[in-house]
Amino acid sequence: MMTKGRFSSNLLPKTPPRTVDSDEGGGGSLRYKSFTYRTSATWKDGKCGALCAEGKPEILVTCPEEFHGENGVWTPEEMFVGAVEVCHMVTFKSFAAKRQLHILFYTSHANGVLEFVDGDYRLTRIVIFPTIVVAAGSPEIEIHTALRDAQRHCLLANSIASIVEVNPTLIIGDVP
Repeated sequence: MMTKGRFSSNLLPKTPPRTVDSDEGGGGSLRYKSFTYRTSATWKDGKCGALCAEGKPEILVTCPEEFHGENGVWTPEEMFVGAVEVCHMVTFKSFAAKRQLHILFYTSHANGVLEFVDGDYRLTRIVIFPTIVVAAGSPEIEIHTALRDAQRHCLLANSIASIVEVNPTLIIGDVP
């Protein structure tokens, strides 16, 4: 069986991340945490630079070809769209695991729309198209709930002004 759905982040309530810290005072108090992620960027030559983070391989970057960047090199726009797409995927996988859903296969692609708005270019919309295959007998409502929870709690989608939509294709049964 295959179904399609659509979710949009601008329609869902935003809630801050929270953790339960059971080390403080017995019964587990609710506590919010902050995290810092560090990167560095270095201009290489021509129209390319490098993005780095400690302990990770360097990523060669340029501006989009539309703005005279080099062909075949990652752009900040592609990494932005990809970061939201990957964040949604890992958030969905986390919620699926909590519900003990057996995900057989997950793949997705995403489109980011860059538009000229109020005198500047902006990514105004990101649409993610996941295809998810789950084991036969998986409760479809639980899968859609995990998708909605991933949409609601994807920290990158919650951190940007762009509208983020998810248009899933759900296949219950074997990997095609």
